Amino acid sequence: MQPRFLGQLGLADAVTVTNAALGFAAAAVAAADPTLAARLVLLAAIADGLDGVVARARGGTPVGDHLDSLADVASFGVAPAVLVHAVARVGTDGSPAATAVTVGVPAMFVAMAVVRLGFYMLEDRHAEETEGVQTTLAATILAVAYLAGITDPAVLLAVAAVFTYLMVAPVTYPELYARDALVLGGLQALAVLFPEVGGRVFPRSLLLFAVGYLVLAPFIYWRDG
Repeated sequence: MQPRFLGQLGLADAVTVTNAALGFAAAAVAAADPTLAARLVLLAAIADGLDGVVARARGGTPVGDHLDSLADVASFGVAPAVLVHAVARVGTDGSPAATAVTVGVPAMFVAMAVVRLGFYMLEDRHAEETEGVQTTLAATILAVAYLAGITDPAVLLAVAAVFTYLMVAPVTYPELYARDALVLGGLQALAVLFPEVGGRVFPRSLLLFAVGYLVLAPFIYWRDG
């Protein structure tokens, strides 16, 4: 007999729950191997984009959008926060003040990711723009920054703190054009597979692309419909 819930899932949903599993795996290995954790976060981001492609090609299910936001909490809320905490904890002196920062900033990152995703579930999921920085983008920048060689705990904590605000800020971001999403996905795959090749060229290229979108998209990337 097929389990009740699994029988109602489609192929796109399977990709979505794989995204969530990758998020857990990233969090689980962050303390022992931050580089692997960062690569798993990027792999989860690839899965996050792929589930939409599969849903458009094969059809989605009524539960798909809900699963997507739940998976995003794990992969783009909890996982990058644990990664930042793991790196920062090793690089601090262990004082109460340092501990408060290394725990507090990642905790607030998770909290604001949950808030953003909660409100996102109430919006039109097919709209061409959204308010606040996407959790996927925030997680991608944190993960790829580490792979690109930005491993200073203070810098990663500062970036996470900035995203804590930006995820719920009243700034409108357009969805990526398909061509740009394809470029982003390709760079993500190369950064996952070959993070150190050519002087970290793939993570650094992805970081440049992602930061460019972060800074410029609200002003000069508007879609034409």
